[in-house]
Amino acid sequence: MAIALLIATPIIFVFSSIFTNSGDIWQHLWATVLKDYVLNSLWLMFGVGLGVLLIGVSTAWLVTMCRFAGSRWLEWLLLLPLAAPAYLLAYAYTDMLDYFGPIQTTLRSIFGWTSIKDYWFPNVRSLGGAILMLILVLYPYVYLLARVAFLEQSVCTLEASRSLGCNPWRSFWTVALPLARPSIMAGLSLALMETLNDFGTVEYFGVPTFTTGIYRTWLGLGERAAAAQLAALLMLFILTLIIVERSSRKQAKYYQLAAANTRLPKYELGWFKGSIAAITCLFPVSLGFLIPAWYLVRMTWLNRDIAIDNDFWSLTNHSFILAIATAVVATIISLIMAYGQRLYPSWVMKGGIRIAAMGYAIPGSVIAVGILIPLGGFDNALDGFMQSTFNFSTGLLLSGTIASLIFAYLVRFLAVAFGSVESSLNKITPNLDDAARSLGSGVTSTLAKVHAPLMSGGLLTAAMLVFVDVMKELPATLVIRPFNFDTLAIRVYQYASDERLIEASAPALAIVLVGIIPVIILTWRITHVRTD
Repeated sequence: MAIALLIATPIIFVFSSIFTNSGDIWQHLWATVLKDYVLNSLWLMFGVGLGVLLIGVSTAWLVTMCRFAGSRWLEWLLLLPLAAPAYLLAYAYTDMLDYFGPIQTTLRSIFGWTSIKDYWFPNVRSLGGAILMLILVLYPYVYLLARVAFLEQSVCTLEASRSLGCNPWRSFWTVALPLARPSIMAGLSLALMETLNDFGTVEYFGVPTFTTGIYRTWLGLGERAAAAQLAALLMLFILTLIIVERSSRKQAKYYQLAAANTRLPKYELGWFKGSIAAITCLFPVSLGFLIPAWYLVRMTWLNRDIAIDNDFWSLTNHSFILAIATAVVATIISLIMAYGQRLYPSWVMKGGIRIAAMGYAIPGSVIAVGILIPLGGFDNALDGFMQSTFNFSTGLLLSGTIASLIFAYLVRFLAVAFGSVESSLNKITPNLDDAARSLGSGVTSTLAKVHAPLMSGGLLTAAMLVFVDVMKELPATLVIRPFNFDTLAIRVYQYASDERLIEASAPALAIVLVGIIPVIILTWRITHVRTD
């Protein structure tokens, strides 16, 4: 409960800011930019939601239920875009598609065009470009959960639909898709939450949204109360999204009537249909990972003397320190929470854990605002007390420190670690607890000597997932980081904002390479869901 209260503190402060008087600044926002924030955020959610559903569900069905050339490789290749944050794709494609980029330069040399007046080329720095970038990196959320749902579906159910005369398309539409609906909607919710959390892409493309508005109001205008109220409004968007998804299910329940360990019968596709299926699956992988990764590798190699310098190693060190510290602390806290729930499965304990795990649904910019307000108030109160009592200024002890930044990461990513730890702990039979206790082991020693060794894989997975998420996090880091303590994500954002993409290539490539780690873990886990 103490952990839940601590993690919920930033969220409570953000919600409480609704009743704060922000003066004329809120009227200014209402009259000028608030409409753009709302409309652009809604268009982003609509475009990204539609795109990730189409790509994620179709590719998951093809690689799960169809056999064609390259389907085995595409099963895990389709997860690779998870390794690249959307803002990295935005920087890479902007450089590739710019007027002086390689694509337009090649077109002008081939067709003899001399200026932009001779031809039309789409502007990637737009709302449509931001939607496309987010679709390419977020569709794996839907693909991942939809594929697991298709793998776990009962063979008897699918064979029954075929025996009743359903062709493959009708079996998919009337049987498989409705049964996979909860997983698909869960993946869609995650993708939309990440869409509302995105800062680097929309900021670079000049698309005003809630996240960019919070950043500009806080740092640009210096209005903390108004920034907190924008953050509260963004949280209402998130909560509305969750409520609508859950209420849409009504009283529907989704059950499988047979075991899911039987080999799924796959549709054998001929040469023509197999080629279409392979192209359909390879297209999002190429645009979402292979092409931008190749471009970053090429740019880094050709400019290695500039891209890889002393600053690069310093930034890598900073990122690794933050990621490792957060991963270790998050894993330990998750283990305490999961074990506490195992020992005392009361509604109070479960409610506290759900509160502690709700941070993943909150954008990093909102968490940053919710942390800096109470920390700033504490630092100012302490400094005032010390000056009035001892004539000594303490300055800022917590605001803008590494400790406050790690706390923000914990609020944001604790749910990621807890999910992995909880699933691993639930697989251990309670009989082992009773046996250890009968042999004289206490609660703590049972956890250390019995449970921790058995769930070492889950603990390692939790730590790696948090590690990679911290490496990619931009909004919270941008607001809370200490002065002169930049990370790889911050430096990529700064270089790209200054149009210095050559210097940004090495930090961006490092983030992508680190992001491949959870992709490998997820691929391995999925392949063990069903025996072939």
